[in-house]
Amino acid sequence: MRTTRPRLRRFSALAATALTASLVLAACGDDDGGDDSGSGDEATAEASDFPDGSTMAELADAGEITVGTKFDQPLFGLVGPDGTPVGFDVEIAKIIATELGISEDNINWVETVSANREPFIQDGQVDIVVATYTINDERKELVDFAGPYFIAGQTIMVLEDNSDINGPDDLAGRRVCSVEGSTPAENIRTNYPEAELFPTGAYSDCLEPLRNGQVDAVTTDNVILSGFVDQNPGEFKLVGDPFTEEPYGIGLEHGNTEFRNWINDVLEAAYEDGRWAEAWEATAGAVLDTPEPPQVDRY
Repeated sequence: MRTTRPRLRRFSALAATALTASLVLAACGDDDGGDDSGSGDEATAEASDFPDGSTMAELADAGEITVGTKFDQPLFGLVGPDGTPVGFDVEIAKIIATELGISEDNINWVETVSANREPFIQDGQVDIVVATYTINDERKELVDFAGPYFIAGQTIMVLEDNSDINGPDDLAGRRVCSVEGSTPAENIRTNYPEAELFPTGAYSDCLEPLRNGQVDAVTTDNVILSGFVDQNPGEFKLVGDPFTEEPYGIGLEHGNTEFRNWINDVLEAAYEDGRWAEAWEATAGAVLDTPEPPQVDRY
């Protein structure tokens, strides 16, 4: 798998607001009261279309699904003016719901931060998590993953006028903000111990400390930081190249191989028929170039 390094395009704050508003309007359905699943297809599947006793049949019969996602990450999962999240992760979840016969109005969105994604899945508080959720072996001991559906890479964000930090090797002796429980935070702890980690609960909590000099840099995946740069023109910039690969997956109950395989089938179909690209271009594609979808890992 190769990492596609997105090219950041500057958008004004007005354009970013217009994008969010257009996504929220699209989520409201068409004017004649018809249902818009978010993927462009009607949600027509029924429980009888799936094996008896399967998670797919249970969700289809219930007619609703609970999805954990981020609420504070531009481009991927950000709560809009009406309280509903918008972004690429959100659109991926809508594609899955549609294939279960569930309309977007019957998706229950639950905010998940990096530290609570596994507990929410294990405790049954959510059915799936689509939340810039990096697949790794440690997490596979606790939950299952479908995907990946995107490959990101860890990078660094600094103030626009900072010329001292140009990559991870420049973080020694610096205070670096990242989210507790995330793979970028663990990477700093493990591989760049001379940096002083400043942990927070959400990436948006890193912005004010960066502005006021409480920290020198913020680190997480390039696509997340690109959203913050775009939302705050003239304040921040990304430096250096991505220095990890972060395959984003869909988290689900550990050991539910049937459900995992089915979601992988849905993702591959969305790659082929263009729904994945449409989801990207309607959200993150307003700021970032469209990458090639990655190959799913049927472990």
